[in-house]
Amino acid sequence: MMMAAARKSMNWFAIGVTAAALVVVLIVGGVVWFANSQATSPGPAPQAQAVDPDTGAIAVGTGDQTVDTYVDFMCPICNQFEQSYGPTLESLVDDGTITLNIHPISILDRASQGTEFSTRSANAAYCVAEDDAQNVLPFVQAMYAQQPAEQTSGLDDATLVQIAESAGASDAVASCIQDGTYERFVTARTRDTPVQPGASGIATPTIAINGEVLNNQTDLTGNPETDITGRLNG
Repeated sequence: MMMAAARKSMNWFAIGVTAAALVVVLIVGGVVWFANSQATSPGPAPQAQAVDPDTGAIAVGTGDQTVDTYVDFMCPICNQFEQSYGPTLESLVDDGTITLNIHPISILDRASQGTEFSTRSANAAYCVAEDDAQNVLPFVQAMYAQQPAEQTSGLDDATLVQIAESAGASDAVASCIQDGTYERFVTARTRDTPVQPGASGIATPTIAINGEVLNNQTDLTGNPETDITGRLNG
């Protein structure tokens, strides 16, 4: 009887240890799942009518035809594109021909000495859009006017706030920029950037006209009348 009782006691001890181990496994598994979900979750989308939460596009204008630009504010070629094509795109927005869909993405965080300038500046663009989408285009233009060189630390958050406010954003934009409210959204939408024909990965700038993605090497000649206007319907 004593041996049977001892066996019963040991069995209950073993069951207890197993249960405790299971609880630990479940807790660890839950922590890993939460960490992974946080890493892959797109986070909150900007609460602005001009922002498409599925594509990340910030719509400027109301034209029936579309030009989509995927840009990184650290990208010098994006700045060159803005200088060559920006005035034409703005004119096409103003006359009601196109809706310009601006996609601020981040592929050059590696070029800002660990400050993740590309992600932070793209986040700032969404903060401006949420505050008042009418200020997005002036913000984009001002960002290129003050674009930092690659392999520098980029602009700090205080400067991003200053640029946003100079473009017309209210004081409320500061906390959104400093808190990095939409940084995970930026990361998620960056992964959705279309690949240019013949390319092996995403690049900036990437341009699509009425949904057709252009090849920068063959389709962007520096002539906006041919490259942009000439590809529009009508």
